[in-house]
Amino acid sequence: MKGFNLSDWALSHRSLVWYFMLVFVVAGVFAYLNLGREEDPAFTIKTMVIQANWPGASVNETVRQVTDRIEKKLEELDSLDYTKSVTSAGKTVIFVNLKPTTRARDVVPTWLQVRNMVNDIWAQFPQGVQGPFFNDRFGDVYGNIYAFTADGLTPRQLRDYVEDVRTKILAVPNAGKVDLVGARDEAIYLEFSTRQIAALGLNQQAIVASLQAQNAITPSGVIQSGPERISVRVSGQFTSEESLRAINLRVNDRFFRLSDVATISRGYVDPPTALFRFNGQDAIGLAIGMKPNANLLEFGEALHEEMNKVLADLPIGVGVHLVADQPVIVEEAVSGFTRALFEAVAIVLAVSFISLGMRAGFVVALSIPLVLAITFTVMAYLGISLQRISLGALIISLGLLVDDAMIAVEMMVARLEVGDNLRKAATYVYTSTAFPMLTGTLVTVAGFIPIGLNNSAAGEYTFTLFVVIAVSLLVSWIVAVLFAPLLGVTILPATMKQHHEKPGRFTALFRRILVGSVRHHWLTIIATVLLFGASLAGFGLVQQQFFPPSDRPELIVDWNLPQNSSIAETRDQMERFEQRALVGNSDVDRFSSYIGQGAVRFVLTYDVQPGNPYFGQTVIVTKSIEARNRVKPALEKLLRDEFVGTDAFVKPLELGPPVGRPVQYRV
Repeated sequence: MKGFNLSDWALSHRSLVWYFMLVFVVAGVFAYLNLGREEDPAFTIKTMVIQANWPGASVNETVRQVTDRIEKKLEELDSLDYTKSVTSAGKTVIFVNLKPTTRARDVVPTWLQVRNMVNDIWAQFPQGVQGPFFNDRFGDVYGNIYAFTADGLTPRQLRDYVEDVRTKILAVPNAGKVDLVGARDEAIYLEFSTRQIAALGLNQQAIVASLQAQNAITPSGVIQSGPERISVRVSGQFTSEESLRAINLRVNDRFFRLSDVATISRGYVDPPTALFRFNGQDAIGLAIGMKPNANLLEFGEALHEEMNKVLADLPIGVGVHLVADQPVIVEEAVSGFTRALFEAVAIVLAVSFISLGMRAGFVVALSIPLVLAITFTVMAYLGISLQRISLGALIISLGLLVDDAMIAVEMMVARLEVGDNLRKAATYVYTSTAFPMLTGTLVTVAGFIPIGLNNSAAGEYTFTLFVVIAVSLLVSWIVAVLFAPLLGVTILPATMKQHHEKPGRFTALFRRILVGSVRHHWLTIIATVLLFGASLAGFGLVQQQFFPPSDRPELIVDWNLPQNSSIAETRDQMERFEQRALVGNSDVDRFSSYIGQGAVRFVLTYDVQPGNPYFGQTVIVTKSIEARNRVKPALEKLLRDEFVGTDAFVKPLELGPPVGRPVQYRV
């Protein structure tokens, strides 16, 4: 490159360049220490859930009158990919999935459009339809889950304690959604005596109508007293079973106590809608989320500190067990990747010292941390955290980003050996190698542009791969032409002796091959084309998988019983599975079962399933990856042999956007 010489400018403004070098190093250290830590990069879940209830309706009626109408209306949505609905008697759950190419910033406005579209047709639905209920936060992650078990306490008493814990957890800085899992709802049951009703000349419908009128909330007026207005409220609401027993009802101009014609008792909703178990015990789960853009590790520390205080306040008999702890997993994952990154840096530095010598190798050794420091600074500015993809990008680019500095230093050494002074050797690097190095850098970056331009969930997941590689390689070129010449002038000797040794055997052999290839250039070209064609043919034999299975130790068992199965049958089968396969298994650390529902999203890449009485999930945490690989085939054999008629599918967690089963059909 002729004209302006960046290396010469750096040597003419040494103080300024040294200053910027120091600033970048300090900024890089602070950026690295303050970068967010995540297990996986964030991506947008482009799914919304709509639920509607129609008590008393059959499956066909619910499909025809509710599900079909909603789905047909949503077909007008431009960005709709497809809808998936699960309909049972009196209940429908519709999953609205947007096109993969929908941009992340357009998802929230689209959900508002979906709400408006469904609300526009709601007046057309039959009387008695309840809802719609929208869940546009389907992608919320509950990174921390605790299980609460009770010894000698009723489910209601345990729930009260868990509700108290929930209130305290919500006060933790950056705590997001905190939900209970598997808590059974209570109900008050009225068991009427048909004999007494008949003897009094009453009917059950009239009694129920009288109860509804008594429990109604109606305006009772306002009293104005001077400057103040006092609202009048007539108390008649039922607050407990005792208030029901004491109520006097008027039916057909006759007064009587409700307890005279009905037995009033408090119990639990039967059948339950969902249940939760931990390590073979009935439990209530507490799923804890975090606010967006908060520091996960700092939140984890604050949460653990608060939970330690909570444990001290709980009575004897209440057990608290850790189900999922994402901050610990993230810290281990990031530490592993960071260790691999610095090991790669050490290997590159060792090779540099061996191949270039001490002084030249030292120039390269100083260039690599400088490139990483500037890259970390840019990552902090762009809001890119340390996670699986960004750290992987740094490891990938490490072998490339060191090339520019090595080329610059080797060129300086070569010019010193032919008699140039340090300044001339340093400026020659820019004129002879800057443009070829920049061209090679841009070509390499261009290879990752398809990832950067991909609007799908997979592209969003891997976007930081493109950004980090592009930033690190461009920074490495800047360091090679701006900072490396200054380091070389400072560290390299003023003169170097030219080497006149005879070439070794390897060099002589390589030279003969090179000369022969140039002399018979047509044969060389033909051989190159043939090798390229053979590589393309061989590529078809390579197994292809865009995202491999996760390296986490969890296994997920999906339970799909026949659709007429009750939640009691689902529970019985899952309990039998726990006893046969998990309790006492030396490879299993802990396990939790979600009955009548899917597990909560404890990691962003988890494929959440809708709840149904015939569905359940068991989340098994093994003690290691090797243990996971041993347990999986054993579970598959057990399920195949002993749970005939049940569709049970064992799978590890996935990397990247969730896809579910490997082969799926949409009709």
